[in-house]
Amino acid sequence: MVPSSRSNETRGVVLQLVFAECLIGSVGVFVHESHQDAVTAVFYRCLFGGLFLLGWGLAKGYLRGLWRERALLRGAVLSGVLLVLNWVAFFGGMARSSIGVATLIYQCYPFVMLVLAALMQGERTPPADLAWTALAFVGVVCASDPLHLFRDAESSYLVGVGLAFLAALLCGASLLMSRQVGKERPFALVMIQCWVGVAMLAGFSSRSVFHMGLHWMWLLGLGVIHSGIVYVLFYSTYPRLPVATIAVVSFIYPLVALLLDYLLYGHRLAVVQVTGVLLIVLGTLGVNLKWRPGFAWKAT
Repeated sequence: MVPSSRSNETRGVVLQLVFAECLIGSVGVFVHESHQDAVTAVFYRCLFGGLFLLGWGLAKGYLRGLWRERALLRGAVLSGVLLVLNWVAFFGGMARSSIGVATLIYQCYPFVMLVLAALMQGERTPPADLAWTALAFVGVVCASDPLHLFRDAESSYLVGVGLAFLAALLCGASLLMSRQVGKERPFALVMIQCWVGVAMLAGFSSRSVFHMGLHWMWLLGLGVIHSGIVYVLFYSTYPRLPVATIAVVSFIYPLVALLLDYLLYGHRLAVVQVTGVLLIVLGTLGVNLKWRPGFAWKAT
């Protein structure tokens, strides 16, 4: 393949990832506009997403021989429980604080994964990565607007911040477990996790949803777009891009969430929260791009 063709192909893959990050950045809007509680929203996200992924997987042959892979099935179920609880906590956190604040706090999940890998699996973490992780956690504290927390925050806001942080913990644990079992078949892993959510939440979903209305459009979109199309795009682009590119493009997600939260609901960030955003960005890039003292870095 000639260099220009490779460049065009890479540009197309990057644009696909950018599109996927823009889509996932709208997840909070879909949850809010559905006017459903967190459990009901997650149930239909899993149901519609699971149906989409099942159909896509069968059409593409991604699920062939899946029933024979016992380790994958077992790991998918266990990590799926954590993933579903993470979504419930995250959606609950957005409802009680705001889409922007919850999304910013949630962005610490890669660092949770890093810490858990060191504590539970004995992975060696370079001191520089620990320093970047500490910086990012300071950013998370700033993003939650500590002055508001300790001065005049309502209990609902405090609960929302706590739920968003709990979601990050659960997400980090789920991703760490998924990394161990889903390297070869990530698509199948996500599909199973969605059906685990259906089984977990079927008895807890609200029955008030059963009437005609626009909420079905938002719930359908939540499943098909955010647990279907987005994951298809993610897993088709990740193997074809360097980590550095993925790390940089991933910031489109929180930026889109913040922009939509401001444009649609009038939620703007305080100065300390903007500082938090910058610290989270620095921490994430520092870890992913392997920045070292002197900011000499090497992409892996």
